[in-house]
Amino acid sequence: MTYDPASANPLAGNPLQKRGDMQSALLDLFDPLLPYFSTGNARVRLDAAAAHFDRAAADLEGFARPLWGLAPFAAGGGDFGHWDRYAEGIANGTDPQHPEFWGQVNGRDQRMVELAALGFALALVPEKLWDPLSRRARENLVAYLLHARTFDYADNNWKFFRIFVDIALDRLGIDHDRSLTRSYLAELDGFYIADGWYRDGNVRRVDHYIAFAMHFYGLIYARLVDDDHAKRYRERAISFAQDFRHWFAEDGATLPFGRSLTYRFACAGFWSALAFADLEALPWGEIKGLCLRHLRWWADKPIAHRDGVLSIGYGYPNLLMSESYNSAGSPYWAFKAFLPLATGENHPFWTSTEVPLQQSTEPLDLRHAGMVMMPINGDVVALSSGQENRQMRFGSEKYAKFAYSARYAFSIESDERGFVGGAFDSMLAFSDDGIHYRVREANEEVLIAGDVLFSKWSPWPDVLVETWLIPSSPWHVRVHRITTPRPLETAEGGFAIDRRDFDADTLFAAEGTAHAIGAEDFSGIRDLGSTVPREGIVQKAPPNTNLIAARTLVPQLRTSIPSGETVLGCAVIAFRNNPALAEAWPSPPVMPGIEKLVAIRAEGLNVSTMLAPGRIP
Repeated sequence: MTYDPASANPLAGNPLQKRGDMQSALLDLFDPLLPYFSTGNARVRLDAAAAHFDRAAADLEGFARPLWGLAPFAAGGGDFGHWDRYAEGIANGTDPQHPEFWGQVNGRDQRMVELAALGFALALVPEKLWDPLSRRARENLVAYLLHARTFDYADNNWKFFRIFVDIALDRLGIDHDRSLTRSYLAELDGFYIADGWYRDGNVRRVDHYIAFAMHFYGLIYARLVDDDHAKRYRERAISFAQDFRHWFAEDGATLPFGRSLTYRFACAGFWSALAFADLEALPWGEIKGLCLRHLRWWADKPIAHRDGVLSIGYGYPNLLMSESYNSAGSPYWAFKAFLPLATGENHPFWTSTEVPLQQSTEPLDLRHAGMVMMPINGDVVALSSGQENRQMRFGSEKYAKFAYSARYAFSIESDERGFVGGAFDSMLAFSDDGIHYRVREANEEVLIAGDVLFSKWSPWPDVLVETWLIPSSPWHVRVHRITTPRPLETAEGGFAIDRRDFDADTLFAAEGTAHAIGAEDFSGIRDLGSTVPREGIVQKAPPNTNLIAARTLVPQLRTSIPSGETVLGCAVIAFRNNPALAEAWPSPPVMPGIEKLVAIRAEGLNVSTMLAPGRIP
């Protein structure tokens, strides 16, 4: 019998419908880690791959991250049989004389991140982690925490990490400088935009960190502390929930967008945190459905190694898509999804009946995220402009594509010198030598007018592109007006779909059109009257570039454009094969004229991510 990689997923076969199911899932996910605890239990080392930080910090990450789920489990009465390991590990990891000492924090350090999990657990279940410690071990732990918090934390969600240490110190009766706590709470408020949306620092991006970091930590704070900040965190979470639910598809999948997607079902962390904070931001049945459907979506994916340890990757093991700060323990931030286990079985999160996703039938504009959300046959597609991340690997693919889909995810490029073989799904790529290429990395201007997005960007300083993205469900339309002083080659892609063995898929390409039909999905792109002819192709994308499917097909349009002004227009569609497809594919939308598009641009408002903090109405 052929080995099925999905069978190693600890969630496989779990119905994930009840509290007991989630409790079992937590323990099933944790148990594969046990063989990798060190002799003194202070470190968990899962493989030899490295992150940019030192090995000791990576080992601490493997040790600490499961606490995001284990502590709520214990707080809710769950029976976890390895608290002695954690108590011993904390004692040894904070002892400078022990060989498994975690190392001192000296400046901005990954240890600061992991100490937040420790602070959270100490605050929630001190009887498991503090009470068993000897006097000397307690002194070492307190000294370690006090030393770490004297350093400045990164100017983003990291500021919550010191606050969580401070909450633990408060609950343990340890004196500390509370003015530092107050200053960080004020600085975190400076990241707030409006209507529940934050930035994660002074950056032009909003991604899943807004949900599973900024709101997640704020809602934990709101349960553990009673002050004006807690009140604001609750109010903001209620507003955010009204928008964030549109990032989820009917089957529980969420929009893969941005960095750190290897945290996987941490994307349910916001819904989990609402339960933890006892905040009914949506009806409890909707919150429960959004949370548990998302967990169920992961249950049949090959996301673990043979031993059941979660891999770096998204839909399958994939180091190519990882960040420089991903160690083998990084995926265990996924345990953030288990916060509801802190609530009793009679909490309305558990007693409510799951409510199916309440999707809008019309496109929904999210000005603060620079997105227009489109529900399409169970999927959700986000047209996107206004986001960027030039600091991280594959930042353009993770933030600057024209469209993102919960079902088809997105692809990263594997070779910056591979223009001919690039996937370019939901991107427009330019090349001046047929080898190297440029795509949208950042924007000079982004406006949203109703449900139409406009962006102005430059792949080179002397090349200007104006792009309009227009929903026309189940299609979306893209129009690009390009001004260039020299000829360029171009490639524009639709959505990537799974590719079968034995060339079993149907591929079609001709002038102005290309489509692929796979086992379950159709993806197509049609030219809409560009000022130069474009040739269709179906690209067999390089392997392991898409986040969900390891082998994919991407329909593309390619052409050479002359110097001067060129207008390119296309319509893009992808969804499951069903009878609606036969009606939709022959009838693409019509491309609006440039004059109409320019008039729409004149009505636009600035996308919030493009504005300086404090300038959002």
